[in-house]
Amino acid sequence: MSDNLLYSLARPCLFSLDAESAHHLTLSSLKKADALGLTRLLPRPPRDERQVMGLTFVNPVGLAAGLDKDGTYIDALAALGFGFIEIGTVTPRAQPGNPKPRMFRLPQANAIINRMGFNNGGVDAFVANVQASKFYQNREGIIGLNIGKNADTPIERAVDDYLLCLEKVYPYASYVTVNISSPNTKNLRQLQGASELDALLSQLKATQLSLAGLHKRYVPVALKIAPDIDAEQTKEIAGALLRHKIDAVIATNTTITRDAVQGLPHAQETGGLSGAPVFELSNAVIRGLKAELGDALPIIGVGGILDGDSARAKIAAGASLVQLYSGLIYRGPALVRECAAALRGAGR
Repeated sequence: MSDNLLYSLARPCLFSLDAESAHHLTLSSLKKADALGLTRLLPRPPRDERQVMGLTFVNPVGLAAGLDKDGTYIDALAALGFGFIEIGTVTPRAQPGNPKPRMFRLPQANAIINRMGFNNGGVDAFVANVQASKFYQNREGIIGLNIGKNADTPIERAVDDYLLCLEKVYPYASYVTVNISSPNTKNLRQLQGASELDALLSQLKATQLSLAGLHKRYVPVALKIAPDIDAEQTKEIAGALLRHKIDAVIATNTTITRDAVQGLPHAQETGGLSGAPVFELSNAVIRGLKAELGDALPIIGVGGILDGDSARAKIAAGASLVQLYSGLIYRGPALVRECAAALRGAGR
């Protein structure tokens, strides 16, 4: 029985649960299946290497951060055939996140709204989970570690949280993503402003270079940005990325706009909207970044990838790699292979 058929049978049951409960049930079931060796039966995409950030990706389709915030499911998720996986967002100290309910499906729009708020067990537990994974121990592939700030850290001191997390995760990461674009931590997106971003990137770069000397290994740093920026902001961010020699940009996080889901159940819930409605928003940001950056640094495209065609559109817009999140909820694990097949040989 194919994973596509299995997921189509399981989906009605999962969608009968609230979104967060379904999320945890799916991941815990996948982890059990992996422990039993069942995930080894899943077909993997053929190898289709990409050289990005000085790293070798076995295929260009990755898992976006947010699905596995604590690194609890690394091995099970890696078994789905991703070319790379990104986990987090993690903060220095454990925090519960926002009150429940805080995740909502909008199936008519193939969308999700979440206001999770960086719920996680803290960076020390996160690092321990990474170290315990076979994926890390056996160096099976590329793992990105996504870092953020605690909700109760004043925005003026946000850089302290990012630097602490960078130091803690650096030895275990293939690359590190700096998340300054979640709409669910108060004032976080202020860090995308010109002066704030310059100050943050300057200190991150200095720490990255110091850690590279300490660990005798250079770990690339990527910046994850929001889709809710205009052409001028895109240009400013691109300039800052080049100025501070950041290694990549991930475009984009979730949107706070609701134009595409007006009138649908849950549309007015606060939080970040992901899935199909963010597709064109993120593509516009990717095109704007590509126009400014050229080939100076790579773009990882995220947002609304629900089939092979939408993965190809991200590459056509200027991305070197893509990441999936909401599409997995609506399409299941077969989406990984579909996107990998669609991108085979593309964008090299």
